[in-house]
Amino acid sequence: MCQLILTISPYRAVNFRIDEDGDLLCPNNRKIHFQRSVPVRGNRYGRTEELYQCEDCSGCSHKDKCSRAKGNRTIRLNEELTRFHQEVLDNLNCIHGALLRMNRSIQAEGAFGGIKWNRSYTRARRRGLDGLILETALISCGFNLHKFHLRSLAR
Repeated sequence: MCQLILTISPYRAVNFRIDEDGDLLCPNNRKIHFQRSVPVRGNRYGRTEELYQCEDCSGCSHKDKCSRAKGNRTIRLNEELTRFHQEVLDNLNCIHGALLRMNRSIQAEGAFGGIKWNRSYTRARRRGLDGLILETALISCGFNLHKFHLRSLAR
């Protein structure tokens, strides 16, 4: 099993504890009750969010860190998205994920860094996707030809 490397904020809704009744508990151990389920506006895939509200935030010592609302804290959660995020964190923080991240850092970043720093390439000069693909291909070809030239001189 992988260990979680990231620090966990107690004020993020996805990190709230759940009591034996299945209700969320805020950092001050007050219950957060389910209000309703609403469709996400502008979403074409039928995604819904669940709205939760704290039972009473008045006089809470955590209010300034936990919420900016004038009344009780309202939370929007999407259980499916939360599960996906947790799966991603688990994959990134396991040993296999750390090895993949390390391998990625030594593969492509050196070439991009060399193009950006050594060749002073800071921005794309062409517009549109076709122009960007063309420019990237030309920059890559130039980079590879320069690398080939340097290796041929070393022989």
